[in-house]
Amino acid sequence: MFAADQPLTQNSSSLLISFGRRRADPSRGDSLRTVLFHPSGGRLGQYLALVGHLSRRGPVHGVRGSGLHPGEEPHDDVHTMADLYAGLLADRPEPPTLLAGWSLGGLLAWEVAHRLAADGPRPAVVMVDSFADPWSACHTARDHLRRRILDALPDTTDAEERALAARTADAHLTASAVHRATPGSLGPALLLACESEELPTQRDDWLRRDPALDVRSLPCTHFEVFDAARTPLLLRHLDDFLAAQAPADR
Repeated sequence: MFAADQPLTQNSSSLLISFGRRRADPSRGDSLRTVLFHPSGGRLGQYLALVGHLSRRGPVHGVRGSGLHPGEEPHDDVHTMADLYAGLLADRPEPPTLLAGWSLGGLLAWEVAHRLAADGPRPAVVMVDSFADPWSACHTARDHLRRRILDALPDTTDAEERALAARTADAHLTASAVHRATPGSLGPALLLACESEELPTQRDDWLRRDPALDVRSLPCTHFEVFDAARTPLLLRHLDDFLAAQAPADR
């Protein structure tokens, strides 16, 4: 089981999970401090390749969703989640320099970055196929999204865990069905958008909020982003973006 999906103590600080760091690559320069945010469903297992890659550049943390363990309540509002997660990060001795996430996770990275920038340095933001306007404006049905989220659960997931995962996914889909991303330039930000009929609208919705946003495409569908065959291009785009922002990593 991926570390982020293991049972944890039931308090808000347990939502922030340390993945540590691997032996540093000296050619990479100074340390990057990364935080990855959960997509709808609350889990972090899909980020395994990202964690392995980014942990060579510095410590990596993940923020999982509340609701995955007994006694926890899931959140059904993006602002509520962003406020909570920003508070967790604001208490850390060193601020993150990169916030990233896929789908809802990218939207959360964007919103948390807005909150952190109000009181400190601006972290870079990477959003992987995230949408600035509600997914309900797209052609994808809620039931389809819910089914794909639950189909991604490990085969070892028991009935109680599956029920909690379904409740958490429902809350997150409710949140992202109505949320509109906060406008305003954050500093360095990258959108990796999947090539689909939604791409022109998705890109334009984000560029209205931040005309300086770096937008690059991925030749895959939303739920193929972290397939092994797709990962090398995603990581290459990520490395190119980070190389261009190297002074911000120091």
